[in-house]
Amino acid sequence: SKSDNFVNVNIAGPGFINITFSDKFLINSLNKIAKLKENNIDYPEKRKILIDYGGANVAKELHVGHLRSANIGEALKRLSKLLKNTVIGDVHLGDWGLPLGLVLKQIKEEQPNLIYFDETYKGPYPNVSPVTPKDLARIYPLASKKKSEDPDYLADAQEITNKIQTGVPGYRALWKHVVETSKADIKEVYDELNTNFDLWLGESDAAVSVPKVVDIFKKKDIAKLDDGALIVDVKKENDKIEIPPILLVKSNGTAGYQTTEIATLYNRMCDYDLTDVWYLTDSRQSLHFLQTFRAAKMSDIVPADVNLEHLPFGTINGKDGKPFKTRDGNVMSLRNLIDIVYQATLKKMNKDIVGKNDLEKTARVIAIDSIKYADLLPFRTTDYIFEPEKFSDLEGKTAPYILYSTIRVRSLLNKARGNNINFSEYVNLTTETEKQIIIKLL
Repeated sequence: SKSDNFVNVNIAGPGFINITFSDKFLINSLNKIAKLKENNIDYPEKRKILIDYGGANVAKELHVGHLRSANIGEALKRLSKLLKNTVIGDVHLGDWGLPLGLVLKQIKEEQPNLIYFDETYKGPYPNVSPVTPKDLARIYPLASKKKSEDPDYLADAQEITNKIQTGVPGYRALWKHVVETSKADIKEVYDELNTNFDLWLGESDAAVSVPKVVDIFKKKDIAKLDDGALIVDVKKENDKIEIPPILLVKSNGTAGYQTTEIATLYNRMCDYDLTDVWYLTDSRQSLHFLQTFRAAKMSDIVPADVNLEHLPFGTINGKDGKPFKTRDGNVMSLRNLIDIVYQATLKKMNKDIVGKNDLEKTARVIAIDSIKYADLLPFRTTDYIFEPEKFSDLEGKTAPYILYSTIRVRSLLNKARGNNINFSEYVNLTTETEKQIIIKLL
C-alpha cells in the first residue's frame, strides 16, 4: 500500500534500497518529539548499578591518571541515570595500606613529640590535624623515596601500618586526621571537574569484613596453604594466558590487596540489591579484576546473576607518546593539568569584551569544559595526547567551538522571540539544509 511518509523508494543495484522521506513526515516527526516532556528513549530493563570510579589514594595528590576514571565514570553514571536506572557512585579511596604507614612514619620523623606517638597516652586526641594538604603533598613523595633507599625506614613504616590496622589508638587517631585532611583536598578537585560521588568509602571500610571473607573461602574449601600463605586458585582450563592465584592472606598474616577488594564487594552485596558493579581504572589493572571477579563468583560472595564489569581506559600521553609528566619527569598533578589548560584559555580571552571580574571565572569554566570534552572524545580504550592549546581552540572538535555554537543559536532564538516569531511548531521545509538538520535530529 502506498504511504505518504515517502516521496521516493527505489532499488539501486543489488542490496541497496534508497528511501526519500516526505516533507510532511519529517515535519510531523519533528513536532512529535519536540512536544515530548522528557526524551525519545526506549528504556531498557531497569538495573541497580554501583560504579566505582574514583580510586584516589589518600595522602597523595590526584594526578593526571585520575582524570579519566572521574570523567568517564561520571559520564556513565549520568547516562545510566538518564536510562532510569538506580545508580550509586563510590569514590573508593585508597586509605588502608603501606602508603599511610609511610606518611605517619615521616610525620613521626619530623614531629616525634606529637601525642599520637606516645602509646601510654589514652586520649582524648586533638580535633585539629597536625598536617595540611600542602604538607601531605610534600610528605608522601619524600617517604616513598626514603622507603626505596632505607630498609629500616621501610620496616618502621610497615610496623606503623600494622598499628593503624590493629587499632593502636594514637596511630589510628593520626591516620584519621590524615584521611580527613586529604579527603577534603581531593573533593575540591573532583568538585571542580563536576564529579560527584554518593559514597565516600575507602578500603578501610571493608577491613572489618576481611575475616568474614577469608572464613567463607575456608569453609568452601577453595583456599589452600602455600609457603605459609593462603591462596585461591582462579585459573581455568581454557585460559589463553597464565592467571596467577589470589593471595588471600600473606605469610605474615595480613590480608592481600585483592582480599580487601573482595571484602568491598561483600559489603556492597550486603548493603545494596545490585544487578551490576562497574569499575573504572586504566587497563593495567585488568588482570587484578579478572582474578577478583572469578574469586568473588567462585565463593558465591557475588551471586552468579550479578554483572561485574571492569571498564578499562587508555592513558593521557605527552607529545612523545608516553604517559604525560612534568618537565622533571614526575607524574603531573591534576591541579597542575587543569591550570595549564586554564592559562592557555586565558591567553585567548578577549579582555576588552569580557569584564575583568568575569575573565578568570569564565576562563576556568571553559578550561574545565575543554578538558572534559577532549577526554571523552576519543574511544574509551584509546590513548590520547594532551595538547592544551588545541583543547582550547575555537575551531574543530573542541568544547569552546561547541560553546560558541550554542551561544550563537541562543542568540538567534532570543532575537526571534524579540520579533514575536513563533517557533513552537514546524510548518514548512524551505531549504535542503533544514531537511538535513531534521533528519540528523530524528
